[in-house]
Amino acid sequence: QVQLVESGGGLVQTGGSLRLSCAASGRTFSTMSMGWFRQAAGKAREFVAYISRSDITTSYADAVKGRFTISRDNTRNTVYLQMNSLKPEDTAVYYCAVRRDVTGTYNDGRYYYGWGQGTQVTVSS
Repeated sequence: QVQLVESGGGLVQTGGSLRLSCAASGRTFSTMSMGWFRQAAGKAREFVAYISRSDITTSYADAVKGRFTISRDNTRNTVYLQMNSLKPEDTAVYYCAVRRDVTGTYNDGRYYYGWGQGTQVTVSS
């Protein structure tokens, strides 16, 4: 059973940066492809970024492309989300999850499991 713990959220001004971390345990991290999602108050959960277990493939939502970078450190069992040029619309609870080894789009939350408790990101205008 995989356990995921997100951290690094906080309050930041528009244009600022944050780096989120997601620490994994309970399964060999290097075998897991990972994703970041977010959910703003009153809205549905949405895909943010994906990284393959080999670190070769990444994918981003259009809303964050060019501003966010997903990366991983298999020696630390951790996946990161570097967020730059933050906007008020990035305000949300951010979650990481493990993607199942199935065919399908990276942005479909149905293919993910092991969701962490989330970390709040608030961007003030």
